[in-house]
Amino acid sequence: MQIINAQFLKSSSKLSECEEYNLNEVAFLGRSNVGKSSLINTLTNNSKLAKKSQTPGKTRLINFFEVSFSDKKRLIFVDLPGFGYAKVSKSQKEEWNKNLEYFVKNRGQIKVFLHLIDARHDELSIDENLFLYVQSFNKEAKYIRVFTKIDKLNQSQMAKLKNKHKDAFFISSLKKSGFSNLLEFLAQYGI
Repeated sequence: MQIINAQFLKSSSKLSECEEYNLNEVAFLGRSNVGKSSLINTLTNNSKLAKKSQTPGKTRLINFFEVSFSDKKRLIFVDLPGFGYAKVSKSQKEEWNKNLEYFVKNRGQIKVFLHLIDARHDELSIDENLFLYVQSFNKEAKYIRVFTKIDKLNQSQMAKLKNKHKDAFFISSLKKSGFSNLLEFLAQYGI
């Protein structure tokens, strides 16, 4: 399974500006600088589709991308602003959080939440709190952990992480590994 076409649709700062696309959506959640944009670019085989930066907090809007799979199914990828560290004012961060919370609570098209977690820091309370938060308001959408930057772990650390999180996906955008299983998983939600 592969994505044969991907296109940027729109950026929105709040739910009221978001279009209805009549397709299932996959929301990419994670701390700032965890690799959401890199994951989207690697999955779509388009390094320029989602803007990425070394600066945490670069994604400040809700970005929508339509993707088409080789079996003709289509999905919407939703790149959400990162939470946690970002070089912005406190009021700006509060505004992002308010819009993000409203979006994830009220966007009925979301069928999958992909929660990206840096494999080197798998026990941060901010990530565990996100899991509990999403579960508290949306029991129908699938919640999946995707551990990024696995190329930074040694074999022992990797084995421990896989043993601890048996239902997760493990990827490296740098080494382009772990993507085929994730693509197969996502394709089943396409329509």
